Formats: sequence, structure tokens, C-alpha cells
Amino acid sequence: MSKRLKNFSWLITVLLLLSVALIGCSSENTSKEKDSASGDTAVKKGGDLHVAIDAQPPTLDPQVSTTTATKEIARHIFETLLVLSPDYEVQPMLAESVDKSEDGLTYTFHLRQGVKFHNGKEMTAEDVVASMNRWLTVSTRAANAIGKGQFTEKDKYTVELKIEKPTVGVLDVIASTNQFAAIMPKEIIENAPKEGVTEIVGTGPFKFVEWKPDQYIQVAKYDDYKPVEAKPDGLAGKKEALVDNIMFEVVTDGSTRLGGITTGQYQIAYQIPSDNYEQIASSSDMKPILNLYGGLTMVFNKKQGPFTDQKLRQAVNTGINNKDVLVGAYGNDKFYRLDNGLMYKDQAKWYTDAGKEYYNQNDKEKAKQLLKESNYNGEEVRILTTRDYEYSYNSAVVLKEEMEKIGIKVKLDVVDWATLTTKRNDPAAWDAFITGFSPVSLPTQTLPLDPGYAGWPVDEKLQQYTEQIRTAPSDKDAYAVWEEMQEYVWKDYVPYIKIGDYYTFHAYRNQEIKGNTYFEGMILWNTSLTK
Repeated sequence: MSKRLKNFSWLITVLLLLSVALIGCSSENTSKEKDSASGDTAVKKGGDLHVAIDAQPPTLDPQVSTTTATKEIARHIFETLLVLSPDYEVQPMLAESVDKSEDGLTYTFHLRQGVKFHNGKEMTAEDVVASMNRWLTVSTRAANAIGKGQFTEKDKYTVELKIEKPTVGVLDVIASTNQFAAIMPKEIIENAPKEGVTEIVGTGPFKFVEWKPDQYIQVAKYDDYKPVEAKPDGLAGKKEALVDNIMFEVVTDGSTRLGGITTGQYQIAYQIPSDNYEQIASSSDMKPILNLYGGLTMVFNKKQGPFTDQKLRQAVNTGINNKDVLVGAYGNDKFYRLDNGLMYKDQAKWYTDAGKEYYNQNDKEKAKQLLKESNYNGEEVRILTTRDYEYSYNSAVVLKEEMEKIGIKVKLDVVDWATLTTKRNDPAAWDAFITGFSPVSLPTQTLPLDPGYAGWPVDEKLQQYTEQIRTAPSDKDAYAVWEEMQEYVWKDYVPYIKIGDYYTFHAYRNQEIKGNTYFEGMILWNTSLTK
């Protein structure tokens, strides 16, 4: 080889080495940029996140409780076999895959291996079987949507669910966020009291530390948490505890929560009074969070008392001005919308406006005529409500006024939220109560249509509709039945009145935290402090 070619070859070699080095540097820089954008290496880890919640949960056992406070906290501690993405698609979590038999009667769940509970025990099929069979028993949503079913252990990491009839939406129910199917250790499930587990052990990114009643609930980062290796997407995908502790501080007064988020005492505050929206929205330190929560609702007691009379329930529904109730509850029209759908517009698969002519009628004269046709004889009806959720109390005040305009005497029974959730289980203690119902995956999960739920809509026609939806040969057939059922609810039976849809108004300090998201509740994994 000539000296010139050798020199050229040497030059090429040098250039190639430089190129590789540059590519390496470029690749390293690009990787850092990606990590920064995805919130991995550039994220500050550690510290305590302070969250002001507006009500104390009655329990942290999500299988037995339908309350928002339970769900909001428990989702950080417990996990489920399946979860929902923000577009309501079912995604894996503790189950890595699911098989469905051709006859639709058997579902086989293949579990992720190496997942540990907060007590150090590995999660296996025996824990899943115990947890899911309990859930099928204690969850009114599960029983009403799935019917009779049984989970069994096939091997250490495989579980089967067998049901009696092919059923629409089984996996959607298992992935539901409401009264969700938390997986717990078998020994805890077997010793769980009826009121809910007292030993709080899950598989989530945070573990339970302490609960001081009326003060705070503390959860801490679980160092042995095993995340799903997938992009975060609502409740699905990778979860990472980026803070050391989350302090859920019970602050029942709205003005106190507002003061705390304003001064920086809290990084997040739930349920800010709607009158303060512009203050939060115009701040450089704070941001509002508006998300559909669900439907503001008045549930009638159909087991005992004056509202066992269907004509009386129809009279109330006919006479009230729903918009006035929503204005009284929320003030700002950013926080509500008038809509009669018992499934929500955001859920295109199931939404219908069937029965809309019986919604927001505001016909006082027709209501008075229905009142005459009823067996109502002037007795006082009791509306159970709470000031822990201001919308509940404010809407009850307006409903009282609306009902009195058509000739019904009303007394408000104002208690704290935990007491309300206990008291509503006693049919002798109330005649109607105010609450909100968050979205569910299937019509058959709709709690106030469940005969076992407070209000007790034990109605043969409702149950026939429910069974027809559950066993329909297709989603299209199920939807047709659901339209008929919703029409029946508004026109005839009136087990409850959906006043309208409403949005939660939370606030967070945008200069101090990042990564917090929302889907049917706050998501605080993948959330970090910036200060």
C-alpha cells in the first residue's frame, strides 16, 4: 500500500472514530432530553406531598365502600387485575394477559410474577382468588354486573373466573374504578370484618403508614414496587412513587383548603369553592383542575317512608327546576351541565338521552296534581345531606325550596360524610339523600339502580332490564335494552333524580409539583415536587 493510501486510510479511521464519538455524545444528549421529557432522570425525587382532602373516608377498603374519599386514597395503595385507560379501554395491571373461552363462560387471568405486597409476601393466585371472590360478594356493582361467578386457582400464577351465563362487559367491571377489585393478601381477606379490612396491605406504589382520624392519612413510597413497563396512561402503564410520602390531610372547611393552597401549606387541594375559580385561574402560582366527576343525584328511600309512593317521586321529578339546583350547588356554569343521561356523554358507547322529556320539567302545576294523586298527607320528609361536600348541602337547600313550592314539607338532616354513608343504610333514618355518582363502565354497574344499594330499588321490571343487558348477545342489543331502561327510570319508576352532571374543582401549585394527572380521581404516582 502506498504511503498516500496509508495516510488516507489513517485519516478515514480517525474520522470514523470521531464520528462514533460524536454519535455517542449525540445519543447521550438525546437520551437525556427524552428522559427529561418523560420525567425519568431529570425529575426531582423525594419530599412530602401535602394534599388537602375534603372528607374523611369511612374506610380504606375499596371493595366495600363507594365513597370518593376511599377511592382517591386507596388507588395509591391497592391495585387490580385490570385497569381503564382514559378512553375506557381495558388494560392489564396485576394480570399480564386474559383469555376468554369461546362459550364466554370462562376467563383465564395470567398473573404477573414477582409482584410483592407491602408486607413482603409475593402475590400469587391464592391471594387473587381470595380477593376476587370476596369482591364478588361485597361489591354491589360486581354482583349486579357479573351475576354469579367464582374464581379458582389453576396454578400459582393463573386464575380462572367461571360465570353462569355469557355476560356483557365482564372485564370492564373488573377494571372499574368504583368499589374496585383491590387485590390483598389471602390471610387479610380471610380475617376481614364486614365493615372493611383494618390491615391495609396492597401492591401499589405507595404503602399505608398511619391514619389519624380527622387529621391525616399518610402513605409512603414502597421501595419494592414492581411497575408495569408501559407508557403511563391514566390508571394504566408505569407507576412510580417520586415522593417519599403523601399526606392526605382532612380539611372539611372549603375556605381553609383555599387558604392552605394559596399560602403553599398544601400542594393540592380538593373541592375548592366554585366562587374562587377566577382567583385560582388568574394566579401564576396555582392552576385549577376541572374534571367530570359524575351526576349530582337525589336518591329516594323506596323501602320505607313517604317516597315508597311512586306518584310522590314523580311529583318531585316533575316539579323541580334542575338548573336552579345546579346553580345553587355550584354557582359558576363551568362546573355543571344539564343532561339526563344516566351514562355520560363522554361514554359514547352507552350514552343515550332516552326519557329526556321527563327531565328538568319544572312544571309546578303538573307536580301539584301528581301530589294529589299520591298518598302524601303532609308529613315531613327528611333529606340527608352533608357540609363536607358543599355542593351536597347547597343543592339540598334549593331542593327543599323547590319541593316546598309544590306542597311537600322538608327537613334537612345535615351530618358529616362518614355518618351519612352509615346512616343511609338504615331505611328508618331518612327519606332522600344527596350524593354524586361517578361514571361506571357499564349500565349494570349503576349503583342507584341496584336493589342492594341504599334506596333499595327492588323493582321487577328494573331487574328484568338488568338481566337482559347483562346477557345480551351483543353490545348493540344491550344498548337497545338500556335505552328502554333509562326511559322507564325517568318516566315511571323514578328511583332517583339525576339533577345534572358536575365537574370537580381542585387546585394545585404548579410551581411546586408536576406530573399529577386525573382520571375518575387524582393520580399522584409519577408526581414529583419541584421545590
